[in-house]
Amino acid sequence: MPRSKKGKRSSNKGGRNGVKGGSGASDDDLASDVLSHYSSASESASVLDDSTGAGEPLDEQTAQEETEDKLKQCIDNLMDKSAKTRLAALESLRGAFSSRLLCDFLTERRLTISDCLERSLRKGGGEEQAAAATVCAQLCVQLGGGDESEEGFKILRPVLSAIMIDGCASVAARQSCATALGMCCYVSAAEDGEDLVKSMSHLESVFTTSYPNCEGTLPTPKAGAPKLHSAALHAWALLVTLCPASRLTVLLDLHLLKLQACLESSDVNYRIAVGETIALLVELGRDIDREFEDSDMLCECLKGLATDGNKHRAKNDRRKQRSIFREVLHYIENEDFTEEKIHFGVEGIYIDSWMRRRVYDAFKEVLESGVRHHLQFNPLLRDIFGLGPPLILDSSVKASKISRFEKHLFNSAAFKARTKLRNKVRDKRADVM
Repeated sequence: MPRSKKGKRSSNKGGRNGVKGGSGASDDDLASDVLSHYSSASESASVLDDSTGAGEPLDEQTAQEETEDKLKQCIDNLMDKSAKTRLAALESLRGAFSSRLLCDFLTERRLTISDCLERSLRKGGGEEQAAAATVCAQLCVQLGGGDESEEGFKILRPVLSAIMIDGCASVAARQSCATALGMCCYVSAAEDGEDLVKSMSHLESVFTTSYPNCEGTLPTPKAGAPKLHSAALHAWALLVTLCPASRLTVLLDLHLLKLQACLESSDVNYRIAVGETIALLVELGRDIDREFEDSDMLCECLKGLATDGNKHRAKNDRRKQRSIFREVLHYIENEDFTEEKIHFGVEGIYIDSWMRRRVYDAFKEVLESGVRHHLQFNPLLRDIFGLGPPLILDSSVKASKISRFEKHLFNSAAFKARTKLRNKVRDKRADVM
């Protein structure tokens, strides 16, 4: 992957300030009591948050067996004649694949699951196709970047591409297939130049329909088209991060100016997708050529979007657009990326470049709320983000966690302490007034 640029880490120096009300020793004693409660709660905490009503920890082996039995039933239901049953099974698998690491279980059943997903994609309705495409992407992430994942991608790539470029298919299904095609190719075909080129070509055939015509006019988008174009563009941008320098130079010449024209799109989300993609392309262009120049016209266009105050646009849309385009403009002009840290467990990763943001956002879209769990335990994501093998925490680290009930007790005590302090301050202010 291309090297990431080092941004300036923005530190939050403004911690929580206590209210100084001249409360004397009694306030210190109160704060001490709260801290003492928190300390004792931490020392007595159970390692497992999930427990029975009697306070006994669950049998992990039994829980694992129950989970696998439910997954087996879901896989069986993928072959059911009822579309409703198949859709429910896909949604269950989607939640399980997002929240758990199931590589060993899935490796033995990957061909069966791939066949079932292919059947849902070919014969299911739009909602079933969209759900099946998402599960396809999650399956590739679960299997990792080895032969098993590549084998599944070989089966699923043709049907994902066919649905995505089919103008008669459901827009939601096409959008989901675009996202899945980008993720599956990124995970499975990084070393296969032919699959990479084919997948990018199919994605280009979708979002380039938003490009201006020969007269320089943007086409009027059809219903749902901006969402589809955004999904295809984001998936394409993810695959761009895998391209060698020679290929990247060609892509910059072909797409950068036309994407700049799309910044005038009537859809705010598509404008944002285009702006983020332009920033990524400029960053990659500067990586391969330090003399790479952006145009003055681009900067002027970005300044307009970063300060857009048109009243005919929704207030939230204007706020979201200005925030994103201020970041894009700041990077284009100063090569300074606004860094962000993602915390998970006792670890964290820095999102310090547009390339890393695109990769992280792609996994977040596929894995949803489970992305932090996968960052913590999935070898594929840990390798991509340079985290090394999953950490094995010793008992002293695990013991530092407290149960939800103990957290509730601490929060209640802290709330009471803050209330008493504030009441004393208010009383003293009232005396002064």
